[in-house]
Amino acid sequence: MHTGFTGNIKNRDEILAWLKKNLNEERYIHTLGVEECAKDLAKRYGEDIEKAGLAGLLHDCAKCLSNEELKNILDTKIKDVRKDELLNYKTFHAPVGEYFAKEIFTVDDYNILSSIRCHTLGKINMSTFEKIIFLADKIEAKTRDEVWRNKILKILDENPGTKGLNLALFTCFKETIKSLCDRELAICPATIDVYNWLLDEIKSK
Repeated sequence: MHTGFTGNIKNRDEILAWLKKNLNEERYIHTLGVEECAKDLAKRYGEDIEKAGLAGLLHDCAKCLSNEELKNILDTKIKDVRKDELLNYKTFHAPVGEYFAKEIFTVDDYNILSSIRCHTLGKINMSTFEKIIFLADKIEAKTRDEVWRNKILKILDENPGTKGLNLALFTCFKETIKSLCDRELAICPATIDVYNWLLDEIKSK
């Protein structure tokens, strides 16, 4: 589905044109929502607004490739794939998205690349920038559930700074684990590790 690995796509209009061609309509609308939400959260937490917007635009750039295409890129192009990133096909697009951000969109900013890579599974010791991209993906206003979005925003409003971010992320991970248990699906060890890390962060502050 993708247009190849030719880089040098930097202009926002060019990025949008590429995304519109390579994502389905719902994913494209979601992407615009994440861009907008990421900018709002970046402003709130003192992060670079333009970089947050770009990370939001590119976080799902590989989402609509087939599982076979994603796996082929993981096997042939990406040397540092972790085992936990291969446990579920739904997480394949994150490392491939980071790869596309570098190879197609010529991104070399660590924060942007890292936030794309960890927007599905998260990671221990996530930075503020990584946290806001993770959250933006979960609570953007265009396609996400309004009740859930308002619940997370209320947590952020009532708990300023790092505490609010950690509580919001903890709520997301708790809901994910609960959902996996309800459906009797395997839980990625990384998910448990991040949950435990966030729990420790919350209790130690």
